[in-house]
Amino acid sequence: MHILIIHQAFSSLSDAGGTRHYEMARYLRQKGHDVTVIASPVNYLTGKSSSRGKWIDRQVDENGIVILRAYTYPAWHRSFFHRVITFLSFMVSSFFAALSVEQVDFVWGTSPPIFQGITAWLTARLKGAQFLFEVRDLWPEFAIAIGVLKNPIIIRLSRWLEHFLYSHADQVIVNSPGYVDYVTSRGARSVKLIPNGADVEMFQSDRGDQQKKEWGLEGKKIVLYAGAHGISNDLGVVLKSADLLRERKDIAFVFVGDGKEKSNLIKQAEYLNLPNVKFLPSVNKNSIASVFAGATICLAILKPLEWYKTTYPNKVFDAMAAGKPVLLCIDGVIRQLVEGADAGMFAQPGNPEDIARVIISMVDDQKHCRQMGINGETLVREKYSRSVITDELLVVLEAMRRERDRGHSGGGR
Repeated sequence: MHILIIHQAFSSLSDAGGTRHYEMARYLRQKGHDVTVIASPVNYLTGKSSSRGKWIDRQVDENGIVILRAYTYPAWHRSFFHRVITFLSFMVSSFFAALSVEQVDFVWGTSPPIFQGITAWLTARLKGAQFLFEVRDLWPEFAIAIGVLKNPIIIRLSRWLEHFLYSHADQVIVNSPGYVDYVTSRGARSVKLIPNGADVEMFQSDRGDQQKKEWGLEGKKIVLYAGAHGISNDLGVVLKSADLLRERKDIAFVFVGDGKEKSNLIKQAEYLNLPNVKFLPSVNKNSIASVFAGATICLAILKPLEWYKTTYPNKVFDAMAAGKPVLLCIDGVIRQLVEGADAGMFAQPGNPEDIARVIISMVDDQKHCRQMGINGETLVREKYSRSVITDELLVVLEAMRRERDRGHSGGGR
């Protein structure tokens, strides 16, 4: 089968950012399927562009994945209005790129941003392909909750678009069990869970001590945050925890990544005169294993909002794949998973005192820390590896194809 993925923020292993779709595409290719990806040339974390001056830049990677980089208006870390222009520009350019892709069986749209879902739906209908729509967070509800989407007209239009895409998809998939009821209530006819996960082999490294030496943090116990530095991530609270722990000379905080709030966080750390905090740039997935190897515990955090209790953040699965215990500052379904596996410890989101307390508890009990890391890695290997979840996706795709074939044999839909 030929699967066309339309995903503005698609990242390969040489890019910074989440690589869920690349890893799944690679596995699909190993299974003998054709995969074409239409993506932006602008990295969503760093703002760097891989564009070679072409409206549509065609590349074929070493696994045979065809990647079409379609022009996108660059608006890295600018206002919400400029980000919407970026989304709309990709919606248009990706549609024209999609017209050149032949013999497509499935068009896989993904949200956010939700606007590219329009391209995926229209492409699928024009090509007679089936439309698979993936929900990776609950947009626009998350944007409303965090305060970046306030205009009532845009909110109404966004909710209408959300309902349209859910109800017109041949199949909706979600990456968190917390999304299923919501998506169903908004009109989806069929919803399947294809959860976040990780490729354990990508996180294996024996460079932990060397990594600490390169950071200038030899002998320290490292609290690592690796990911986006955005409004939702609430990293200012972690800096307050670092301030509370400044007398613990054996503990250091390392922040790896980029995002709109990074410059403000650096200023906050400088204002607090924190000697135990280090900010580092994003690294790609090919280099991430040694970063995680240097960690003692890995932090996953979001603002304390009710909507965020529905999430299955990918950084939690990355930490577990690396065999590291998770310091989890997110309540809800992901807490149930981590605590159920004894793969980490929960601290109240938004509460720097509680976060500091749990950090001390974890770093002072290295035996339990190591066991939590082992438990998390075992969980990912058995249930959340990329091969396992991509096999689950293939079951969904085969069921969609059988349903279509039954419809055709019965006279069509």
